[in-house]
Amino acid sequence: MKQEVVYGLHAVQALLKGTPQNVQALMLLRGRNDQRLQKIIQQAEKNAIALQFVDRRTLDEKSGDNANHQGVIALCAGETRVHDEKYLQEILEQLAQKGEAPFLLVLDGVTDPHNLGACLRSAEAAGVHAVIAPKDKSAGLTPTARKVACGAAEVLPLITVTNLARTLRQLQQAGVWIFGAAGEAAQGLYQSQLTGPLALVLGAEGGGLRRLTREHCDHLVKIPMAGEVSSLNVSVAAGVCLFEAVRQRSTHAPGNP
Repeated sequence: MKQEVVYGLHAVQALLKGTPQNVQALMLLRGRNDQRLQKIIQQAEKNAIALQFVDRRTLDEKSGDNANHQGVIALCAGETRVHDEKYLQEILEQLAQKGEAPFLLVLDGVTDPHNLGACLRSAEAAGVHAVIAPKDKSAGLTPTARKVACGAAEVLPLITVTNLARTLRQLQQAGVWIFGAAGEAAQGLYQSQLTGPLALVLGAEGGGLRRLTREHCDHLVKIPMAGEVSSLNVSVAAGVCLFEAVRQRSTHAPGNP
């Protein structure tokens, strides 16, 4: 069975909290004895996970020379579970039973694992129910993506779909409004109503939304830009859009004026 490497304090903590049964062993930096690492050690010992104290060179080689492992690596059985369309349908059904409006983030061809990790982190903080991405020409849940996500990858479902346009149609049929972010849109983000069943769609780092994806959006919105820069990094744009939706949804929540 293939062994997966997960590194970084936040990612490993989330892994130990959520699915400790998948962790076969922890590799820890020998001589490091701070409080954050002690918490991880306590979690590991509570779950009877083997501990290996090694030098920095060993950790560097195991995680990749350019990785910031922060002195801790988890060795896991198998690969991270990535969900499919069936799981998305289950989420929608569960939300309908609870009377809760879906709140989704769709990433159209985001290929940089750093950007994927940052988007996952913002989405989890915003209370998004799931992140959706196409299987092809998209970044996967690599160790880098998980490290940047700071634990979000362990608790927020990433759903990969074969045909993104078809998935968007299925969301529309389920009553979800699709809002795509596009710099040339006439409608501004802050003038848009983002309070109901919602999927925010953001495009790739360079090309933005693909034509077919754009055509399946109910509305296109733009983030107002006051400076000379023409566009934002996709993870920054995702944060702006998500938390504008959070602001609106909080304002219109039951009990609020």
